[in-house]
Amino acid sequence: QVQLQESGGGLVQAGGSLRLSCAAAGRNLNEYWLGWFRQTPGKERVALAAIGWSGYPIYYLDSVNGRFTISRDNAKNMVYLEMNSLKPEDTAVYYCAADINYGKVVAGNCDYWGQGAQVTVSP
Repeated sequence: QVQLQESGGGLVQAGGSLRLSCAAAGRNLNEYWLGWFRQTPGKERVALAAIGWSGYPIYYLDSVNGRFTISRDNAKNMVYLEMNSLKPEDTAVYYCAADINYGKVVAGNCDYWGQGAQVTVSP
């Protein structure tokens, strides 16, 4: 069982930056891939980035690669998503999720999810 809690969402102007944090709790966290996802109303949830215990390999959705950076602090059981050069189309609810299976993370089919954090990017 893994518990996840996102923080750091909010309102930012286009071109700005925001860092999302996700606190993870549970046993054997080193066995889990952690990922960030986002969802907008009426659309499916999309995998943005994923990271393993060692920090490698890292998956990025093409549209955020180079603007978003995922990182992980194993000592603090935290995973972060640094978002730069934000665009209005990045507006969404952002979720942190975990799964033992990397394929399930990339497919957005994780066993454990946080409650989500709203990110709104104004023009």
